[in-house]
Amino acid sequence: MLNLILMQEPAAAGSGWSSIIMIVLLIAIFYFFMIRPQSQKQKKIQEFRKSLKKGSKVMTASGVYGRIVDINDETGEVKLEIARDTVIRIDINFVYESADSAAESTAEQAK
Repeated sequence: MLNLILMQEPAAAGSGWSSIIMIVLLIAIFYFFMIRPQSQKQKKIQEFRKSLKKGSKVMTASGVYGRIVDINDETGEVKLEIARDTVIRIDINFVYESADSAAESTAEQAK
């Protein structure tokens, strides 16, 4: 089998360029459909976390809804009130915008 492969004629001269073009095209498609949208999403989440303030309604990564009571920028910690007189501490990296607050901010921007 190896002898048959080695005995074959070399490929045409143009096939080298076509394979390079295909690789570049594949990388471009991968970038525009996978990498770029994900980086934009991460940037949007970081901007949201920087804009957090007391009283904002948020959701944690585990699905717990609450209202921000305190933010400690030095430790990256947020205190959430999830029920009356029930406050939990959570890392700011696990805080996301809740559907309720997203609808409110969209309504405010529309005005």
